[in-house]
Amino acid sequence: MPKFRSAFPWLVLSAVVIGLDLYTKHLIQNAFVYGEHVPVTGFFDLVRYHNTGAAFSFLANAGGWQHGFFTAVSTLASAVMVYLLVKHPHRQLFCLGLALVLGGALGNLYDRLTLGYVVDFLLFYYQQWAWPAFNVADSAICVGVGLLMLDSFRQPDA
Repeated sequence: MPKFRSAFPWLVLSAVVIGLDLYTKHLIQNAFVYGEHVPVTGFFDLVRYHNTGAAFSFLANAGGWQHGFFTAVSTLASAVMVYLLVKHPHRQLFCLGLALVLGGALGNLYDRLTLGYVVDFLLFYYQQWAWPAFNVADSAICVGVGLLMLDSFRQPDA
């Protein structure tokens, strides 16, 4: 149990990410109808999209089997991340990255389980080119993966 206690701050960070993600999605769902766009700048809109696929709408039109697949992968990956946070709570950069990925994965998993899709609402674009819409969970996952990559280049403690 002592290792779990030292992992507690990382799990709290994951919970904060989940809370921010779900709160912002709630705001969008109450303020926007599906497909609505509100221009904010010349390169950014707030929108309400529903993503039935994975990152960047990967497999969004796969016929439905992907829902169970992504739910299973998210659940398994989340369990592994909690295990790693408990096992290595003092590797700060590693745990920061894991905590962000875990929070993002669970935020999107909640949507997938309760809604059948993930709510995306941040849309960046340039002229006719647009980055796929995303949300707070996706942002946390991307930053977390970047931190994990950075950590992988560090020398291990000898």
